[in-house]
Amino acid sequence: MFLLSKQHRDIIYYKAKVHLRSEASNTYLSYLWWIFEPVISLGIYYLIFGVIFQRGTEDFVPFLLIGLVTWQWFSNIVSHCSNSINGNIALITNVSFPKIILPSVNIVMDTVKFSVVFMILLVFLWVYGFSPNGDYIYLPLVFFCQHLFNTMIGNVVAAIVPFAPDLKIIISNILRVAFYMSGILYAVSELPQHVQFYFEFNPMAQIIQFYRDILMHHGGVDVVKILLYTGMCFVGVVLSHILLRKLDPIYPRVLLQK
Repeated sequence: MFLLSKQHRDIIYYKAKVHLRSEASNTYLSYLWWIFEPVISLGIYYLIFGVIFQRGTEDFVPFLLIGLVTWQWFSNIVSHCSNSINGNIALITNVSFPKIILPSVNIVMDTVKFSVVFMILLVFLWVYGFSPNGDYIYLPLVFFCQHLFNTMIGNVVAAIVPFAPDLKIIISNILRVAFYMSGILYAVSELPQHVQFYFEFNPMAQIIQFYRDILMHHGGVDVVKILLYTGMCFVGVVLSHILLRKLDPIYPRVLLQK
């Protein structure tokens, strides 16, 4: 977003606002579904893994919720961006505009919804006993780090799916596998040392741990590692923008050939 012109950013924010209002107006509960939908999903996972199977660590409820809330932000963006260009054939073939606007609208919409759910998560954590601490000053940095990672992956899937629509199915299955490999339902620190090494190469596993270190484990924040991942994600966002710009003039022809 910050790599786009102000004019394009204004268009993105306007379209995101319109889509959010339209989406809310189609249901009786309107904006409340932004809260109810993730809460229902979180409740199902807790019921299965926390109650029925009794799996988990100490303070499993906040541990699980932090992982699920942050994962859903990432997963929703990837899923929605995968169809952002491919699902707008009529618009793309009739109007000339930067195609990067399309995934960016999805990213803004899902980020707004995440912000609401995340604020509710914070209130829950405070009530549960994890009161605000000095490490909260690093929350904006971790938020920015994940936003960059979400944007990078969202742009990439938006860019490549029009050339091979079957990739949407592959992406969906990759997300399903990645969910179980990101330490959402279990503590990575409890795994064998040689297994923990591989989680260093899973950005979402690291980002989820950053959130837990700040919100649950006061004094355990690795600021250097956060900055390292933020820097790598920033480079990734720049490259993803370049990719979309290179492919931009090709999309009308590719979509018309379907």
